[in-house]
Amino acid sequence: MADNRNLINAAKEIVSREDVKYIIGYKRGTYGFQIMPAFAYNSKDVEGFIFSPLCAKNLTVYPMLEEKLPLKRGEEEDKRKVGIVVKGCDSRAIAQIIQEKGLKREDVVLIGIPCRGVIDSKKLEKMFPKQTELADLEEDEEGNYIITTNKTHKVPKTELISDVCRSCEYPNPVIYDVLIGEKIEDFKIENFERVENLENKSLEERWKYWENHFEKCIRCYACREACPLCYCKECMVDLLEPQWVRRSVDLSENTAWNVMRAFHLAGRCISCGECERACPVNIPLMELNKFIEKEVKEMFDYTSGIDTEEKPLLGMFKPDDPEDFVL
Repeated sequence: MADNRNLINAAKEIVSREDVKYIIGYKRGTYGFQIMPAFAYNSKDVEGFIFSPLCAKNLTVYPMLEEKLPLKRGEEEDKRKVGIVVKGCDSRAIAQIIQEKGLKREDVVLIGIPCRGVIDSKKLEKMFPKQTELADLEEDEEGNYIITTNKTHKVPKTELISDVCRSCEYPNPVIYDVLIGEKIEDFKIENFERVENLENKSLEERWKYWENHFEKCIRCYACREACPLCYCKECMVDLLEPQWVRRSVDLSENTAWNVMRAFHLAGRCISCGECERACPVNIPLMELNKFIEKEVKEMFDYTSGIDTEEKPLLGMFKPDDPEDFVL
């Protein structure tokens, strides 16, 4: 786990630069295990920055939200850099956005932190319900989480870690300006177990599975708001002319929304799991995303968010790409 003092010192040095506007990092929340995103505009604001297995939020969503707003009349664009604390998957999001020309590499200063996996807040809440008093959590060398509430608990990491972290291929940031901590070597290779378990079911069983989940969708669009790659100026579901998806909340429209969004992330999803984490009705959205990721790897040997110089999957042509779909 990263040394928080080293993180604070690095952030102080960066935020003090004249060419940096602010830094986005993590701070303790006000109750329980809560961690909140924090914007630091000066050295004093940086005090309290932390990194722990509780820091699941992908902070790279904020530059696209905060820096792409329309300017007020007479206001000039502030072209200073934005600092961001990034894990492996977060850095992949930045790399993908740079590939798509959503940001320039010189727009951001990245504080990279190797990550051994983050905690699934829903699993933690189930294990410690109604935990309102501030609680501490650390990871020991034996693969356990040491959780301190009114007493100390030792919980195996496997019971709380987020599902997407179990087969993370990129625990180290793929791009960064400053690295806090040592790089991780013993990481796993994605085996698409969640997808393959579902693929082995019959077509009728798969449809029933997704029908049961999509019926629960309340179309709150929390998945869209949490996703760092959902940064279109106008989302397809907000369009009225043409209207791609009706506003009614029913199985047909819910299915259309979730499938369309999954295809919009084809060759773009960086497996951070933010959509699934944000869903209030627990739809396993990463199973959709992972299915498409598996297809992209098998068909095109392509992985998103790795090389900022590489063109996006659907923005390039290779003569040896499969063409079985061409009539």
